[in-house]
Amino acid sequence: MSQIPHAAMVLAKRFEGFHRIPKADPLRRAHPYICPAGYWTIGYGRLCKPDHPPINEEEGETYLRQDLRTALTATLRYCPVLAAESEARLAAIVDFTFNLGAGRLQTSTLRRRINQRDWTSAAHELRRWVYGGGKVLPGLVVRRDAEVMLLTMEAGTR
Repeated sequence: MSQIPHAAMVLAKRFEGFHRIPKADPLRRAHPYICPAGYWTIGYGRLCKPDHPPINEEEGETYLRQDLRTALTATLRYCPVLAAESEARLAAIVDFTFNLGAGRLQTSTLRRRINQRDWTSAAHELRRWVYGGGKVLPGLVVRRDAEVMLLTMEAGTR
């Protein structure tokens, strides 16, 4: 099994952030919150129940590594060609899978384009996944652009 790509960890931390730390909490713990797509979340984008206990940043990073490991396993299951591609390409799709879930990758045209190694079309497909709660979320637009950059940075070299 591959290592979690460093760039996937960087992307996830950048776009998820360690959120919802009340000013009154001297321990600087994150509390559950509803993300822009309408899901209860804690730490670095981990889905949770509304009554999840607060977590510190170290616990958030542990959860993030677990969630990225799950996303990596699913990504390689559905897009096996990525095992032979650059770490940057793998990181882009691991971040996508972490963000939207393995089910979305499994049933997507994006998956087909990746497995065909059609990186231009895959980039186009990535940019379509910018909706949360039925509306375009600016943060997802920026996130998909960052993933596209990683996915296509080697365009013409393979």
